[in-house]
Amino acid sequence: MIDHGIALPYYRLHVVPAVMALASPTWQREVWLDPEQFENLDYVVHVLFDDFCNADDPLPWLGQSLRTDEEVSLMARLGAAYGRVQGAVGADASDEVYLQSPGWPDVVAEAARLAQVLVSNDHAALSKLHDAGHRWPPSTESAMPKASQQRAES
Repeated sequence: MIDHGIALPYYRLHVVPAVMALASPTWQREVWLDPEQFENLDYVVHVLFDDFCNADDPLPWLGQSLRTDEEVSLMARLGAAYGRVQGAVGADASDEVYLQSPGWPDVVAEAARLAQVLVSNDHAALSKLHDAGHRWPPSTESAMPKASQQRAES
């Protein structure tokens, strides 16, 4: 897969939704607190701290699943905010206890800042791919009539 700025774009496909989940209190209540749903806080924490990044030390992930120094800095801030909550409530606390923690709004705020930057950077990378001639789906250009291709290119 070609991507501008990261070596592991498939990893990023896990990181961005996990950050988005941390940025959305509504999602947290409706999904994480529903025992019939797959996703919960533990899943998100594993994505961001163990499997596809390390929010406690994100610098090694620059160029891997994080695109910019700003993303690294914001991920570290998110990791620190989460660590404060985990220290206050305990690692084995339920999702509901985490969500009710006085420090949880800080986690949500840091995640929201990071989510905005991640999505903005992904849009910029997508634009660079488009400018470099990559189209999705790949068969789009060959299936378009010549006149439509010329209009799309102008």
